[in-house]
Amino acid sequence: MHERDEKPKPVSSRRKFLFQMVRSLGMAGITGTAWGAYVEENKADPLILRPPGAPPEEDFLKQCIKCGKCVEACPYDTLRLAAPGDQKPLGTPYFVPRETPCRMCTDIPCVPVCPTGALDLDRVSKNRGNMEIPDIARARMGVAVLDESSCLAYWGIQCDACYRACPLMDKALTIDYLRNARTGEHALLIPKVHCEQCTGCGVCEHVCITQKASVRIFPRDRVMGKADPRYIKGWDKRDERRLLNIPDRFTIRTERSRRKAQDYLNDEGILYE
Repeated sequence: MHERDEKPKPVSSRRKFLFQMVRSLGMAGITGTAWGAYVEENKADPLILRPPGAPPEEDFLKQCIKCGKCVEACPYDTLRLAAPGDQKPLGTPYFVPRETPCRMCTDIPCVPVCPTGALDLDRVSKNRGNMEIPDIARARMGVAVLDESSCLAYWGIQCDACYRACPLMDKALTIDYLRNARTGEHALLIPKVHCEQCTGCGVCEHVCITQKASVRIFPRDRVMGKADPRYIKGWDKRDERRLLNIPDRFTIRTERSRRKAQDYLNDEGILYE
C-alpha cells in the first residue's frame, strides 16, 4: 500500500478571511483594553493635589506638558509624576501630603521652571515696591478638613501636633480653648482651620498622630462652598465692594422662589416635595 503523499491543503480564501478577522478582533481587544486603561488614567482626578501656582484642574491639564521640571526642582522630593497605576493623569505632577507634604519654600523653586505657565508665578507672588516677589503663603494647593469624630483633641486628649507643625501657625490654624462639658474640669484644645489662610501644604496631615489622619487636604473646589453674591459681610468694607457688580434685578432660579415665603411655608405639602 502506497502511502499517499499528503500535501498541505491550501488555505481557502474564506478561512484566511476568518483567521484575519479573528486576529484583528483580538488585537483590537488588546489595544482597546490598553487604550481604555490609558484614557481612564488620563481622566482628571477630582482629589489630586497640584504644586503651588497651579490653576484649576481643567486649565492645568491643558497647559502641563508633563516635562517633569517642577519635580526635578523640588528640593524635598515632595512632587512626583503620575505613573501607570497611580489612577491619575499620566506624567502630571502631584503630591501626597500624608507621605511628603509641601515644605513651602520661600523661593518656590518648582514654579518658575515651568516652561508653559501651567505653574504660574503670579499666582504665588505679591507686589512690593513695584516688584513681584514670591509669596508661598498665597499658594492655594488645597485646604485642610478636620474630622472631629476621630480628632483626639475633640475627645479631650491633649494633642496640638497639627497646630504646632503648621507653617502658618495662628493664621491658617489656631487653637480654641473650650470647656470640657464631659469632665467639667479640663479644657479642650480644639484646632480650627481658617480656609482663607490655609495653603493646603499638608504638613498638618503629615504630622497627625491618628492611624488615619484626622485632618486631611482636599482640593479647594471640592470642599468649599460659595455664597450667593447678593449676600455680603456688612462689617467688611472690602466685601461691600462686591455690591457694585450686582445687577438691580435678581434672577429667579426656582418655581418656589416665585411665591412669597409665607405662602409656600404655610403649604405643608410643598415642604415634602
